[in-house]
Amino acid sequence: MNRTRLEKAFVSVWYSNRRPPFGLQLLSYVFRGASTFRRAAYRRGLLPSRRLTAPVVVVGNITAGGSGKTPFTIWLAKALRERGIRPGIVTRGYGGQARYWPRDVTPTSVAAEVGDEAVLLARATQCPVVAGPDRAAAAARLLDNESVDVIIADDGLQHYGLVRDFEIATIDGERGLGNGWLLPAGPLRETAARLDHVDCIVIKGDASRFALPGALSMTLDLPTARSLANESARSLESFHDSAVHAVAGIGHPEQFFAMLREHGLDVIAHPFPDHAALGVEDVAFGDELPVLMTEKDAVKLPAVNDERLWTVPAEARLPQAEAEDLLARIAGLVRVK
Repeated sequence: MNRTRLEKAFVSVWYSNRRPPFGLQLLSYVFRGASTFRRAAYRRGLLPSRRLTAPVVVVGNITAGGSGKTPFTIWLAKALRERGIRPGIVTRGYGGQARYWPRDVTPTSVAAEVGDEAVLLARATQCPVVAGPDRAAAAARLLDNESVDVIIADDGLQHYGLVRDFEIATIDGERGLGNGWLLPAGPLRETAARLDHVDCIVIKGDASRFALPGALSMTLDLPTARSLANESARSLESFHDSAVHAVAGIGHPEQFFAMLREHGLDVIAHPFPDHAALGVEDVAFGDELPVLMTEKDAVKLPAVNDERLWTVPAEARLPQAEAEDLLARIAGLVRVK
């Protein structure tokens, strides 16, 4: 079974009303025990946690993928910069094959070395980015080399080796927490009770569906497409005259395809596993139709002079009052520190 089919098989279990297979249930109990022990070990000082000189804001989730974490991280970094605060970002560098970590990431870094999300964050935010599995070491490198006021730890909710001052958990409003089981029987990395201890919950979609007082609503918009050949932009509506190929190697590719269809596009969907290592051959479909892909997929491709290839950035939007309140809370941490 290839990776795409395997992921679909797990997702069909995680987001259904069927009880998970007994073997997965047993593994889930093992995972839960290990996760609980690990967190308790950090809490009691049995495992070391490192505090840095700059405040740390963690953005993460308790489910496996597809919660809008990366678009929200980009929104947060840009919003803080607009308020005169200098953020830096640390991220795992998932999928990167670098021989040493941590690694400084720039908009021209190679995704195969430092990870696709790391390059996307550097390009989209223009903030300093350091990637590495050890978030504390990455953050220390960031502070050694850059003047930053606050560190945003992307996908760092379960990385307790880095002391955090503010935690933000993102949730997919469509899928929610799935069947409520921990991995691999369900999508949860930690139990739902973990949400009781974060500082802010951001729900991608309609927050009113959840009994989570104070949760913020976030929507994703696809305003324009950008050419990979020359950086020109055009509206999605301008693609109505033909079918389009749509490529997505993200946590929930069907959401990308659905958003394109909401703009009236005739979509030929090509889902790939999250973080799949795409090459030019993977987006060549033997015809002249446009190929639209997520930003996360576009950063994996080398420079190409192919006018059929377009990237469609997803922009996060929050209600103004909620956004201002959240940003004020984070700005307060910077002033305190």
